[in-house]
Amino acid sequence: NLTKQQKQQGYDSSSIMSRISYIQELALVRYNYTGVIAFKDHKKFLNLNIPLTDKYFLIKYNGHIKAGVDFSRIKIDVQDETSVHVSIPKPRILDTVIDENTIQVFNESENAFNPLKISDYNDAIAREKTVMAQDAVKQGVYTQATDQAKLAITALLEQMGFTDIRITEELTVPSIH
Repeated sequence: NLTKQQKQQGYDSSSIMSRISYIQELALVRYNYTGVIAFKDHKKFLNLNIPLTDKYFLIKYNGHIKAGVDFSRIKIDVQDETSVHVSIPKPRILDTVIDENTIQVFNESENAFNPLKISDYNDAIAREKTVMAQDAVKQGVYTQATDQAKLAITALLEQMGFTDIRITEELTVPSIH
């Protein structure tokens, strides 16, 4: 039930949602990082390393992780002309990037018996992206993303004239595997 004032202002859930979608990029949290990947492997026979078959490299790189809330899943409940309840989804990692232009390879082996392959580099980089995402989560990137989303949404709603703003995180039911 919209009041006459809300209809004049156009502040229903869908109009608020369209405004909120514009601030999504502002509510992202970005972690920049520099890292080193150390890779070492051997050919094996009966689970024993074969001598003279080791291959290794060190890679230094720059990258970033973006975390945020999926604003398309926000639920809005306008209660009256000054009260609104917003439910936001749990934050998640949106992007993990290692900038290829910053990759420097050091101490690369040149072993004829076990040469390095492109897949060795790709696998090491993929593992590193997972490690960096886990580190960002441990450092509180989800909390920061939620806080950033709440700040952006609150500022927008206050600008629209709402004074009683309640923002909650959606509850997720843990799944049993």
